[in-house]
Amino acid sequence: SLLQEISTLVPNCVGKSSPCSLLPVMHSLLLLLSLLCSVSSVDRSKFKSCDQSGFCKRCRAVQPGESGYQVEVDTISITSTKLEALLVNNKNGVKFKLDLGGQSDNTFRLKINEAYPLKPRFEVPLVLVTQPEPAEISVISRDEKTIVLGLGETSKAVLTFKPLRIDFFSGDNLVLSTNARGMMKFEHLRYKKGSAEAVEGGEEVLGEDEEEPDMWEESYGGHSDSKPNGPTAVAMDFTFAGLDNVYGIPQHADTFSLKDTSTTDPYRLYNLDVFEYELWNPMALYASIPFMMGHSAKGSVGLFWLNAAEGFIDIKKDGQGLLGSVSSMFSAKTEKQVDTFWMFESGIMDMFIMMGPTPKDISRQYGSLTGNTPLPQEFAIAYHQCRWNYNDQEDVNMVEAKFDEHDIPMDVMWLDIEHTDGKKYFTWDTRKFPDSVAMIENLSSHGRKLVTIVDPHIKKDSGYWVHNDLSSKGLYVKNQDGGDYEGWCWPGASYYPDFLNAEARDYFAEQYKLSVYKGSTLDCYTWNDMNEPSVFNGPEVTMAKDKMHGEVEHRDMHNMYGMVYTMATHKGHLIRSENTLRPFVLTRSAYAGSQRYAAIWTGDNTAEWGHLEASIPMCLSLSIAGMGFCGADIGGFFGNPDGELFVRWYQAAAFQPFFRSHAHIDTKRREPWLYSAGEMALIRTAVRSRYALLPLWYTLFYEQEQDGTPPMRPLWYEFPEDEGSYAKEGSHMVGSSLLVAPVLTKGSTQVNVYFPGSTLWYDIWSHQKLDVSGSINYAAPYEKIPVFQRGGTIIPRRERVRRSAALMHDDPITLVVAPDKEGKASGTLYLDDGKSFAYQQGAKLYMQFTWDNGKMESKMISPAGMSTPVWLERVLVLGSAPPPGQVATVSSPSGTSSAQASYDYTTQVLTVRRPGVKLDMEWTIRV
Repeated sequence: SLLQEISTLVPNCVGKSSPCSLLPVMHSLLLLLSLLCSVSSVDRSKFKSCDQSGFCKRCRAVQPGESGYQVEVDTISITSTKLEALLVNNKNGVKFKLDLGGQSDNTFRLKINEAYPLKPRFEVPLVLVTQPEPAEISVISRDEKTIVLGLGETSKAVLTFKPLRIDFFSGDNLVLSTNARGMMKFEHLRYKKGSAEAVEGGEEVLGEDEEEPDMWEESYGGHSDSKPNGPTAVAMDFTFAGLDNVYGIPQHADTFSLKDTSTTDPYRLYNLDVFEYELWNPMALYASIPFMMGHSAKGSVGLFWLNAAEGFIDIKKDGQGLLGSVSSMFSAKTEKQVDTFWMFESGIMDMFIMMGPTPKDISRQYGSLTGNTPLPQEFAIAYHQCRWNYNDQEDVNMVEAKFDEHDIPMDVMWLDIEHTDGKKYFTWDTRKFPDSVAMIENLSSHGRKLVTIVDPHIKKDSGYWVHNDLSSKGLYVKNQDGGDYEGWCWPGASYYPDFLNAEARDYFAEQYKLSVYKGSTLDCYTWNDMNEPSVFNGPEVTMAKDKMHGEVEHRDMHNMYGMVYTMATHKGHLIRSENTLRPFVLTRSAYAGSQRYAAIWTGDNTAEWGHLEASIPMCLSLSIAGMGFCGADIGGFFGNPDGELFVRWYQAAAFQPFFRSHAHIDTKRREPWLYSAGEMALIRTAVRSRYALLPLWYTLFYEQEQDGTPPMRPLWYEFPEDEGSYAKEGSHMVGSSLLVAPVLTKGSTQVNVYFPGSTLWYDIWSHQKLDVSGSINYAAPYEKIPVFQRGGTIIPRRERVRRSAALMHDDPITLVVAPDKEGKASGTLYLDDGKSFAYQQGAKLYMQFTWDNGKMESKMISPAGMSTPVWLERVLVLGSAPPPGQVATVSSPSGTSSAQASYDYTTQVLTVRRPGVKLDMEWTIRV
C-alpha cells in the first residue's frame, strides 16, 4: 500500500513542462513514509509545545496581578441590554472597547476589542446560528469602584473598574470570575519597530517586550511563519468558583474531568492530523471547541470563547478562595475553585457566559448560540461497516452478503480514498467499480446506504475539472504573493479550496449533484476527512498560518476550516435532493457549530485497551460541547485487535451515538465472521442490542435537536447533586434512562460500577432489580457488559431485529417499564418517516408514556401529525409484584379491549402481550 501511495507522488514531477524540484518531492515521500509506516506512538517532534510557540510562551509568562487594564469610568454607557466602556492598558496607553451585555436564556456576552486598531481584527463568522437576541439588564447598584448588573431573576455581573475584573453570580453563588488573577493580555496591532510605516507615521511604538523573539517571525520544523501582523495574542484568566471539576474544550485524548496543567503543557486547541495519537495528555487533535463547563452541587456554568485561532488553556485545580472581597458580596467566600487561563494567538475576546443553573440548561443555552445537532436519518444511528479500503465492487457486495449470511444487522458500507480515480474526489476507479450505481442500488434494495470519502485537498491535475474550475475562479487558498497555495496530501501535489469564501462553498456543494457526481445516487452519503486541513509537507502537518483566505490570514480561522468545509458538503446534500432528505456527513475536524452539519469520530485510534477506555471521555467531552453525534473506530484504526478486545469494543460502542467499525489499509481484515464462531456470536449480539434500542436512540436524537441535551451524557447530567459522580471515569448515561459501564481492561469479568443517586436500577439483560448507590463490583461475563435501566423510566424497543433499520421502521414497539421506589415511571417515544424534513412541518408523533402502580397511559406531547402502522406489541414491567389477574384492560379511541397479562416469578417481570393499540393515538392500559 505504501508503494501505491508513492506512485501517486512521483508522476507529479515526471513529464511536467515546468521544472520540478527533487527536494520537495523527496521531503514529501519521506513524510508520507513516516505517516504510513507503523510506529509505536505519535512523533512529538512534528508538533509544538507551548515553549515552542511564541505567543503561548509570552502569555504563559504573565504572572498573577500583572494586569494593567482598567475601566475608564467616565466612558461607561448603559442601555437596556448592555454596558459599554473603554479600557486602558496602563502600561502602554492602548485603549480597548468593552461590551458587557445580556443575552436571551440567562447568558452574558463579554466582548473586548481594540478601540482604535490599525486595521479590523478578525471576528469569527458563521458559527453563531443568528446574532444572539439581547436581553434586558438592570443596574442593581453602583459606586466608585464597581457596578452590579442584573440579568433575569437570579443572575448578576459585578464589574470592578480598577483593575478590570468581572464576577458572575447565579443567585447568591459566585460561579465565574474574569481577570480575578489579573492575567489579562491583549497584544494590540502595531507597526514593527523601525519599519517604514512606523517611521512615516512618526508614531511612538507602543508595546511591552518589543524585542522579544517570535513576535514578527517564527520558525519550527524547517518552516517559517512570516507573521505580517506581528504579535496579536489575547489571553484571559477565568476562575470557576466553588467547584473541583471542569469539563469540555475538546478534542483531547484525556480524562473527562480536565487535569491540572501546572506541571505539563496546557491543553492545546489547534486542529491537527496527529498520527497514532497518545493517550492521557493535553496534545491537540483534530477538533477544537473552546467551550468549558464547570459543575458542582450548587449548579453549573458554561464558558464559550468565540475564537478560531490556535489556543492553549492552562488549568490549576488547587486554588483556595478568590482574590479580593467580591466573592463575599452576596455570599460566603468560596472554599474551592479551578483557575483557568485561556490564550489565543489572534482574534478578539468574545466570550459567552452561560449561567445555567443546571447542566441541561447549559446545553440548551450553548445550543441557542451555536445550534443543535439536527435529527439524522434513521440509518445514520445504526451500524456502519468501513475500512481503508474495500477493494472493489465485488468486495463490497461480498461483505454486504456476509452480514446477511451471519444474521448481523448493518446499514451502511463505506469506501475510503482508494475508490477514486487517482485520488480525484467525485470520481470512481472504474476498473474496481465498473457500475457503482448498481452497487449502491443493491445496498438500497436491502435498506442500506453507501458512504464515500471526499477530502478537501484537490489534486493538481489539468485533466480534473474540479481543479480547473477552482483555479480559474480563484477559489483556492492563497500565498502571501497572491498565488495559489500548493501542499502535499494523498494525491501528491494538492490545492486547498478557500471554504471561508461562500463562492467556494457553493461550488463544492454543486459537485454533489447527481448530474455532476456521476456514479452516485441519493443513497450515497459523505465522509469529510483530512479537513484540519492535513498538509503532509506543511508545518505540523497542516496549512501554514500566513496563507490567505481573501483578506483573512489562515492563523485567524484555522480551527474552523473543517467546519466551513462540512457546511459545503451539507449544502450539497440538500441541493441534490431538492431539500427533501436529511444529509449525513461525517467529519474528522470540527469547531463550535460543526454539530449543525456533521457527525464526528475520535480519529485515528489504535487497537489497544487504553483507546477503548479513552473513547468514553473523548465522546463525553465532545457531547457536552455540542458535538453529540460522536463515536470511535471499533477495534482501533491502527493495529489488529484480538478477539477479546474486538468483542468488548463492540459491546461498548453499541451504546455510543455513532456506531462504526473502521481499520487502516495495512491491518488484517476484521469483519466479524473472520473471528472465532463464539466471538462472532458475541459481536452479533452486541450489534443486535443496538438495533433493538434504535427507537430510544432516535427519540434521544430528536430531543437533542429540540433542547441541545446530548444522547450520551455524564452521570452528573442526570444526577447533578451526586458529588461522587463528578470525577468518575469509564461509564456514562444514554439519555436519562440507561447507565452503561463497559469492560475496559483485558481479562476482566467484572466492573466497578458507580450508581449515582438513590434510585432503583434494573439490569437490562437479567431484569434484576438493584436498590444500590455508590460503587460496587458487578459481574461482566464475556457475553455482556453491565447496563442498567434507571428506576422511574420507560424505554422503547423493537424486538424484531432485521438486516437494516429501514426494514424495522414499521415494526411494533415493546415498552420496558422500570418503576421507581414509588411505583412510577415515565418515558418518551418519537416517530416520523425516518428520512425527510416533513417532521419540521408537523408530520411526526411525539408521545409520553407514564406508569403509575398498574396504570399506563400514552399522551401526545405535540399534536399527532401523521398516521403510522406501528403498534404496541408488549409492555414489560420490571420488579413488579404479581398482578391481581391475568387480563389487562386496554382503552383507546378505537374502543376497549383486553390483553393477556402474565408474570414471571423468577425475574419478577409482568408482561402485557399484544395490547394491539396503534401508536398514533392516545390510550390507557390497566393491569
